[in-house]
Amino acid sequence: MYLCQMAKSPRRNIRHLSLKDIEEYFETLGEKKFRARQVYDWLWLNPVQRFEDMTNLSKDLRHHLSTEFTLPGLQVETTQFSADGTIKTRFKTHDGHFVEGVLIPTPSRNTACVSSQIGCSLSCKFCATGYMERKRNLDFDEIYDEVVLINKQCEKTFGKKLSNIVFMGMGEPLLNYKNVLRSIERITSPEGLGMSPRRITVSTAGVAKQIRQLGDDNVKFKLALSLHAGNDHKRHEIMPINDSNNIQSLVQALNYFYKQTGNEITFEYILFKDFNDSLKDADDLIRIYRQVPADLVNIIEYNPIDFAKFEKPEEEKVAAFMAYLEKHKVNARLRRSRGKDIDAACGQLANKDVSLNLPGSV
Repeated sequence: MYLCQMAKSPRRNIRHLSLKDIEEYFETLGEKKFRARQVYDWLWLNPVQRFEDMTNLSKDLRHHLSTEFTLPGLQVETTQFSADGTIKTRFKTHDGHFVEGVLIPTPSRNTACVSSQIGCSLSCKFCATGYMERKRNLDFDEIYDEVVLINKQCEKTFGKKLSNIVFMGMGEPLLNYKNVLRSIERITSPEGLGMSPRRITVSTAGVAKQIRQLGDDNVKFKLALSLHAGNDHKRHEIMPINDSNNIQSLVQALNYFYKQTGNEITFEYILFKDFNDSLKDADDLIRIYRQVPADLVNIIEYNPIDFAKFEKPEEEKVAAFMAYLEKHKVNARLRRSRGKDIDAACGQLANKDVSLNLPGSV
């Protein structure tokens, strides 16, 4: 039986300890060093959410760990299945907040779209999350949980592991910089999911200072900029962050990022009817594209939300926009919406209440 070593203090999240920290703690208990590695593997390599599930530890040791530490993992609250195969999951945090993640299957890949914040502070006018209050950042281990749980979902439903991860869910990843990078470090670690960083894309609404910091930190993952307008006047109208991070500052930051890392850069551009879908708007987009060594422009189908006035352009106008980009040798791809029927498409994540009795919900 283990005795308290000191006066009782608040329990710490054990996943916020390094392997060395756990080894040193176990030394104070008189436990063998290899026990720390066993615990560490249960935290990351074969993650469990309860100390009692660490079955190669003695019952006494498991009980002791449960009295000294917490293990607050995300819990799946609801899961919805779209007619197109997309799966949206609402997760509940240990302190009662909700956050959503999406599994997007295609014949060639299975992609997890994960969130980095509970809500968002950027107030983009076309995004449902932007109309929510930002409650807090997700911790790195909570982001890791999202990926682990969606990966399990992918294996169960499609018999395959995740092939890609995009940080395009709720929140602005670069305003939760340390936790996002630490989660990716864990996702790509052989002691975690062992995924290649080249299969991870972080999307940002445009925080120039942090884009430069990514370059200084020599990250290995891909970067996507949510542009959505080709001039500052229009971008300001739909994305208030443009006031402090205008297009030219972002162009300079992206070039710095590419110079430091050589990593792939993508532009994201949602088409809004009679707002940014004209050939003049396409010219503005082409001008920016030619200033940055971008690999691709994703032209995204708009997904209506309750709060916004925007509409999707007619198919003829979308086709004309795409043809104009192709004519001017822009590497552009039209990205069709997935999961619209369950509010899982781009810009629709908002923690809407869903009935547990909905068809396709579990």
